[in-house]
Amino acid sequence: MLVDRLAVIMLLFTLAGLCEIGGGYLVWGWLREEWPLWLAILGGAVLFLYGVVAALQPISEFGRVYAAYGGIFIAMSLLWGVLVDGFRPDRYDVAGALIALTGVLVMVAPERGAG
Repeated sequence: MLVDRLAVIMLLFTLAGLCEIGGGYLVWGWLREEWPLWLAILGGAVLFLYGVVAALQPISEFGRVYAAYGGIFIAMSLLWGVLVDGFRPDRYDVAGALIALTGVLVMVAPERGAG
C-alpha cells in the first residue's frame, strides 16, 4: 500500500537524517567548539549508522535514495538549527526547504515497476 510504503521511506529518511546531522554535529563541536575527542569519535560512529540506515530503504536505486534524501536533509538541517542552535530561517530558507520536500515526494511516491 502506498501510504505504508511512504511511511517506511519517511521514517528511514528521518532516522538517517538524525544520524547524519547528529553525528556531524558532534564532529563539528569537537573541531570548532573544542568539545572532547570522545564526542567526535561518537559522532563518527553515528555517521556510520547513517550509512546503514540509508541502505535499509525499500527503494532499490542508490542514486534515487540519496537524491531524495537530500531534500529531507535540507529540511531537517534547518529544523535542527532552530531546535539546537537557535537559528531562525528566513522565508527563503523555508521556501527552499518546501521546494526540496516537494521534490522528494515527486521522486519517491510513485511505485515503479521493473523495466
